[in-house]
Amino acid sequence: MGLTISKEVIAELPVEVFTGKIVVVDHKEEVGKAVAALIEHSSLGFDTETKPAFQRGHFHKIALMQLSTTDECYLFRLNKIGYPDELDEIICNPAIRKIGLSLRDDFAAIRKRSDKKPVNFIDLQSFVDDYGIDDNGLQRIYAILFGKKISKSQRLSNWEASSLTEAQKNYAAIDAWACLRIYNHLISNGNK
Repeated sequence: MGLTISKEVIAELPVEVFTGKIVVVDHKEEVGKAVAALIEHSSLGFDTETKPAFQRGHFHKIALMQLSTTDECYLFRLNKIGYPDELDEIICNPAIRKIGLSLRDDFAAIRKRSDKKPVNFIDLQSFVDDYGIDDNGLQRIYAILFGKKISKSQRLSNWEASSLTEAQKNYAAIDAWACLRIYNHLISNGNK
């Protein structure tokens, strides 16, 4: 039997806070500088956010792509800048590991914006199996490893808003950063 945690236990945990720098990229001319900073890293946390569709059969494209180092998270507002080719220098780069969760949905959403194939992604949902963790949701994995909860209160907010709230920025940054933190923790401390 592997490690697991209940919703009740998670509810009692302190909330995790991202203390790093958050950089919002919402103009095309900012993309090159952001990509140049990120491309220096061998591993990045990855996530996306899409405006929720509350009508059956109605879908939105990815509004936000988050790429995080251990102390900086870049929020690419794809609803404002489209999908710049420079992003493929990271997304399609075999030398950079991108760590995310439930990536199949993200890849399907990326395909609506780019015809390039994402390369060298690690999906924590299956990765944690090798470390005896039965739960495969980000909030549960994080709680098991670090004893803190990741707030999900902004998940269904409007990611296409003209500007993101501080709560949205923090939520988005934590999701990508937490993926990288989990991965780094497991490969440095885990016993496969």
